[in-house]
Amino acid sequence: MSLIHAMLSHDLPRSRLLAALLVACVLGLLLTPFLFPGIKALNVAAKILVFIVLVASYDLLLGYTGIVSFAHTLFFGIGAYGVAIASNQMGPGWPALAAGVGAALGLSLLLSLLVGLFSLRVKALFFAMITMAVASAFLGLASQLSEFTGGEDGLSFQVPELLQPGTEFLEEPFLGASIDGRFAAYYLLCACTLALTLLLLRIVNSPFGRVLQAIRENDFRAEAIGYRTVVYRVWANVLAALFATLAGAMLAVWLRYNGPDTSLSLELMLDVLLICVIGGMGSVYGAVVGSVLFMGAQAYLQDLMRLGATAVEGVPVLAQLVSPDRWLLWLGLLFVLAVYHFPAGIVGGLRLRAARRALAALSKEQA
Repeated sequence: MSLIHAMLSHDLPRSRLLAALLVACVLGLLLTPFLFPGIKALNVAAKILVFIVLVASYDLLLGYTGIVSFAHTLFFGIGAYGVAIASNQMGPGWPALAAGVGAALGLSLLLSLLVGLFSLRVKALFFAMITMAVASAFLGLASQLSEFTGGEDGLSFQVPELLQPGTEFLEEPFLGASIDGRFAAYYLLCACTLALTLLLLRIVNSPFGRVLQAIRENDFRAEAIGYRTVVYRVWANVLAALFATLAGAMLAVWLRYNGPDTSLSLELMLDVLLICVIGGMGSVYGAVVGSVLFMGAQAYLQDLMRLGATAVEGVPVLAQLVSPDRWLLWLGLLFVLAVYHFPAGIVGGLRLRAARRALAALSKEQA
């Protein structure tokens, strides 16, 4: 038990229901190749793994430091393009992956440092506008520099042979799962997501993370007691950018393709914001729960509505309401309900309810 506490940086769920939900999410992702055979389920699970890292890194800015940035997917795209361009130029192999990730991290470090130094001294609204302008500029560059980025068509490339779908380690399926290169790539993503999530937990529960939370609550008070808030904000921006870059590299390795709409679009940034709000800001666990629920609903809600439409076929109004073409309407409705019932996010709401129960039990014992 003490080992688990140490791995989680002593940041426990503090709610039995939340703990059960997290265990279900983790086990479901780890066992997806065996429990849910099929390419679609594996693709959805892989995307969830990538978004856990991406959303958790953004929460380091929004939830822990109180910084609103619209350039987060810029660094996500840099990571994806780094792997894609290096693999396309150098050919498939681990050296190309290492070179692509290394170059992407270096560029993200420099760019996030510059954006932080020149922008975080201004008010929050102006910083958000500056980051949106920078992200839009890079989206335009990615579309226009077709010699390097493939333009609007993007880049397709090959990954190392170990991760290629055509590589078979076993001739027959094992427990219903094909043990091939895609299987290896999926568990590589699992290992990376686990390591990066635990590292983020360590960061937010360190003295550095406590200062970030103090800046979020009251930056004037934090500065008054001696903390250089601009320096902490800049480093939070840099760390979030580096984690987002690694998430982009993970996505590129899985898809073996990258384009402007895949990693740099505004819709992607909106998805990250929605997942942050649904899962709960100011908690790494919120990224896990929010990513699983949102990406799962996005992938399977239309299929469920198709089944419902078949069941109520012939009923005039109801058949129209559950039509698969209206899945975005129902997704929006689910989002509104989630925010209404969990204004602090699912993780925040469950923790608050658990704290109230514990306080009520304590008051009852004292009485």
